[in-house]
Amino acid sequence: MATTREPKKQQVRDLLKAIETGESGPLAVIDPNKYVQHNLRVKDGLAGFREFLGQLPKGSIRVNTARIFQDGDIVFVHSEYNIYGPKVAFDVFRFEDRRIVEHWDNIQEKPASANPSGHTMTDGPTELQDLEKTEANKRLARSFVEDILNGRMDKLAGYYDGDRYTQHNPQIADGFSGLGASLKAMAERGITMKYDRIRRVLGEGNFVLTVSEGQLGEKLVSFYDLFRVENGKIAEHWDTIEEILPKDQWKNNNGKF
Repeated sequence: MATTREPKKQQVRDLLKAIETGESGPLAVIDPNKYVQHNLRVKDGLAGFREFLGQLPKGSIRVNTARIFQDGDIVFVHSEYNIYGPKVAFDVFRFEDRRIVEHWDNIQEKPASANPSGHTMTDGPTELQDLEKTEANKRLARSFVEDILNGRMDKLAGYYDGDRYTQHNPQIADGFSGLGASLKAMAERGITMKYDRIRRVLGEGNFVLTVSEGQLGEKLVSFYDLFRVENGKIAEHWDTIEEILPKDQWKNNNGKF
């Protein structure tokens, strides 16, 4: 497994760290003839990525990779950044012929304090387990999001082991009860959260990332949800939510997804 998986993960780690260090060598993993950029604030291609890096304040960038996974030819990463302030991001890279040819991401401002249960947006377990259960865990996460998407909130309790559920969303407390209380409080303030479409489900072992589009209040957003599965139940959750820019502000025409 190490010969086919770990090199890609390390190449991605090195690429992200190069944002901090300014090293140019790790950028060689990007195929300059095929690279497709889905961050709508960055121009397309390797040239667009280089231009973006050139605009960053020198010496002020920090990148810390919290966890990294691989699903086939795709590597997906959960990281903390300090770029114009602290942020948390998921980055997704697609490889082709051992080089990166496509990139998606989802970025959210990192709050100054922990959530109501004392967790940050990136702390918690990182160890991969249950590699043989990857596909089953992906089906579980997809089913969970589909139930949310279709408003079947009454089914959600069945996905958890009682009230044992660790939550890393900045606004929500642990437990299924914490999720329910947060959704109720949002509804009372007239804020709706709606998942419209699942765009991608990626997984390795006990970790699964779902990529969805939807709405938060009046805003069109992308939801990236990372789940840790334990004994066939959802045990832990991290996420980022990012508003999708209006099309007249896009710097490339590849779309968010």
